[in-house]
Amino acid sequence: MSIRSIAERLHLGTSRITPTGTTDPVTDLATKIDNLDPATRAAIRQRANQLITTLTPTPAPQHDTTATLTSLIHALTPMDNAKAWLMLATINGHLPDTTTVEATVRTAELDGTTTAVTHTITNRIHTATEHETWPTVTILTGHHLIDVHHTAATDFATGIQRVTREVTRRWVDTHHPTLIGWRPDLTAMRALTPAEAHRACRGGPPAPTPTNDPTIVPWHCTYILPELAAEVPRTSRLHKMAQHSGTTLNLIGYDLVPMTTAETCHEGLVPGFARNLAAIRYARNVVAISEAAAAEYRGWRTMLTGTGLPGPHIESAVLPTEAPAESSTATDAARSRLQFAALPLVLVVGSHEPRKNHLAVLHAAELLWREGHRFSLTFIGGNSWKSDTFSDTLARLKSAGRPVEAISAATDDLLWGGYRTARFTVFPSLNEGFGLPVAESLACGTPVITSNFGSMKEIADAGGGALLVNPRDDHSLTNGIRTLLTNNELHARLSAEARSRPVRTWDTYAAETWQLLTEE
Repeated sequence: MSIRSIAERLHLGTSRITPTGTTDPVTDLATKIDNLDPATRAAIRQRANQLITTLTPTPAPQHDTTATLTSLIHALTPMDNAKAWLMLATINGHLPDTTTVEATVRTAELDGTTTAVTHTITNRIHTATEHETWPTVTILTGHHLIDVHHTAATDFATGIQRVTREVTRRWVDTHHPTLIGWRPDLTAMRALTPAEAHRACRGGPPAPTPTNDPTIVPWHCTYILPELAAEVPRTSRLHKMAQHSGTTLNLIGYDLVPMTTAETCHEGLVPGFARNLAAIRYARNVVAISEAAAAEYRGWRTMLTGTGLPGPHIESAVLPTEAPAESSTATDAARSRLQFAALPLVLVVGSHEPRKNHLAVLHAAELLWREGHRFSLTFIGGNSWKSDTFSDTLARLKSAGRPVEAISAATDDLLWGGYRTARFTVFPSLNEGFGLPVAESLACGTPVITSNFGSMKEIADAGGGALLVNPRDDHSLTNGIRTLLTNNELHARLSAEARSRPVRTWDTYAAETWQLLTEE
């Protein structure tokens, strides 16, 4: 629907719904509000008063509805896109996601602010459902908001969740931001409860989500997104927020995989990610997790020339290579759990989606087992899609007696113990924003076989410890695994390189990303 048609619809709607007791639309609307049920009447007044208090130094009228509406119209005059966005978000109780912002401004220009305001409130009253709750709306001004909606609600511990939790808990300790999530329909923001915040920072069991806690409307805030937002309702609202609200959008940029290698992604991710990029057009800062990822984002930004938009500022802050202190007890437990009959362990960490190339690892392993090489192969990771062929192949190899298994969920102790137990790890991804398992393996002093391009080569070149292969060539991958199984001299050299790599800590990374994300 065009902006003009929305404006016309709003204009025509008022002629049908405006009370006819007087010729004054403000008085008529005040009468209508005063005759509503107490909960709805209180909610409309509360939201109007929030707007008045935010936009003017004058205290909002508390009980005189006509005076409240008059003050609100004064506060919103002259109406621009920012004020229209704030009014729509506050009165409706959800963030705008369509062209209603522009349509509301055009209505104000054509018929006056009074018409735009009375139309908005009247439309909200008439679209309310019979049993609708009206949560309090709180406008936050000047806050730092950290959006960890998905991380607070998920059991997944993928690379993105791990990065999000590591930086968020450090930001909370140092800068005391407001942690936010979204309502279930992804139309409005809300502050996380302490239990949700704990899960967002440190993981743990699911935390209950309140159903009627206050809705947050950000106004001239600094909004930071350390996780991936690819849900269309959520990104659509971030788009309009960044465009109109005076709140800056800042995010950690992981990769552009859904654009550059879309065939390896879940079908539902691609359109959502496109809307993610539509919002990022209006972002202030993108801090990429590697220089390779930054190059992808800069390439995308170059394409914005055709839109007339400059796009965000893009910097890289390379993820850390820190490993926790070794626990001999945890390592012994991992060795007991993971090793098959004292065979050398080859470890693969990551989800089984096609991009991770785990089917190629199984093929290479079977070739080497048939050659007579003795080793076990363990995959740690879940959250898989398009993995049926991998699962079927794995099951067939296990039935044939091959020493191979997949663990869908592992504790931190098992994961880090696995890194330290393995002879080497394998990470032959076809496209990666960073490749956290590469860095983690090397941080434990364990050599890694990884791809000879992109961020994975970037990690290897920063200090050694890796054997690079062409992940699109089965023979290159097979030869790499064979080499590290049999060449003890090379294995010892790579292990020494891995142990001597410089350590970059999560504390350093969190401080650096905060500075880059909050820069003006």
